[in-house]
Amino acid sequence: MAKIDDAAMSSAMDPVQVVLLRTVVIGVTAFLSLVDLFATQAILPSLARAYGVSPAAMGFAVNASTLGMAVAGLVIALLSGRIDRRRGVLLSLALLSIPTSLLAVAPNLTVFTILRVVQGLFMASAFTLMLAYLAEHCSARASAGAFAAYITGNVASNLFGRIMSAALADHLGLAANFYVFALLNLAGAVLVYFSLGRAAPMPAMAKGGASPMAAWREHLKSAPLRASFAIGFLILFAFIGTFTYVNFVLVREPFDIGSMSLGFVYLVFAPSIATTPAAGLIVGRLGMRPTFWLASAIALAGLPLLLWPSLAAVLAGLVLVGVGTFLAQAIATGFVGRAATADRGAASGMYLSSYFLGGLIGSAVLGQVFDHFGWPLCVAGIALALVLAAVLGARLRLPAAAIA
Repeated sequence: MAKIDDAAMSSAMDPVQVVLLRTVVIGVTAFLSLVDLFATQAILPSLARAYGVSPAAMGFAVNASTLGMAVAGLVIALLSGRIDRRRGVLLSLALLSIPTSLLAVAPNLTVFTILRVVQGLFMASAFTLMLAYLAEHCSARASAGAFAAYITGNVASNLFGRIMSAALADHLGLAANFYVFALLNLAGAVLVYFSLGRAAPMPAMAKGGASPMAAWREHLKSAPLRASFAIGFLILFAFIGTFTYVNFVLVREPFDIGSMSLGFVYLVFAPSIATTPAAGLIVGRLGMRPTFWLASAIALAGLPLLLWPSLAAVLAGLVLVGVGTFLAQAIATGFVGRAATADRGAASGMYLSSYFLGGLIGSAVLGQVFDHFGWPLCVAGIALALVLAAVLGARLRLPAAAIA
């Protein structure tokens, strides 16, 4: 199989084939890297019943993976220059299968939560190192499409992962669900082994004497990068709050949706699979900040619909929130890859650490709001996060060195 490397691929294939193959491989790798992250949300009510806990407690346990992802993001940010990208992604996906399979036999909520944290460590390692690989081994012209393909794979994992999880749990039980996802993790490792090209160490790796903290400090000096880190935090804060606790709304009156039907609710992500790859084209036409504001407006427009006692209205609202947040994530992720003029692996790690920390805090804070004050105030908290992200979008300006 051809490797994901612009120079190597273009020598043996025509440009259209290069773009198509790269897009498919990147998207499938993203799918298999993150399919565990949100798939479990489709079976949240079943898990809450199985462990006999409240929606907030189960929501926090399932989303505890974001804690592991935030920690892994920081570790990668510090040690990025010393980690071989291909080997790191491969090992992360192979090791991810271990905690995934152990979730099938977790005896209590504490063990379940710990295993989700460990899952997060390996998922974030694979995700962050793959983003660094793309930033370093795709040409400037191809990078926007590569990042959009990776985020599209993320979108697909949200959709098909949830549907698959709901179907497996409904027909084969909760344990079988986790065993199947462990096999998907191993399939991801196999794909990486055959598709990612072996690359020479990056300059930071070759020198070996540079302080890992130096790149971190340099990135934190950049106001646009700081803004992008905060935006990442707010995007997943809003996304987690929406798609975690809406599950508990839909299984109650007046909707009273069953577990299998709940999985099909996530067909609301299907439009995002079509719109997210267009992020690069829209940015090219409108500019980065106007496109980000458009994405924020789309997500905000969906929130009032989530409060209507109509399933059609709620589904339409979820479509808009999904399209808006995934488009915003694609823009912010691509911005980090371009705005960081040195050690992009560290920048990607810092962004994703902030992003996943937002998911963890969002699940905890909005879970308490949901339990104590109800869904309307939970939606208000989501709206506040999206408005703050839109305000910070004004700072998404590329430095002169990055534009050149």
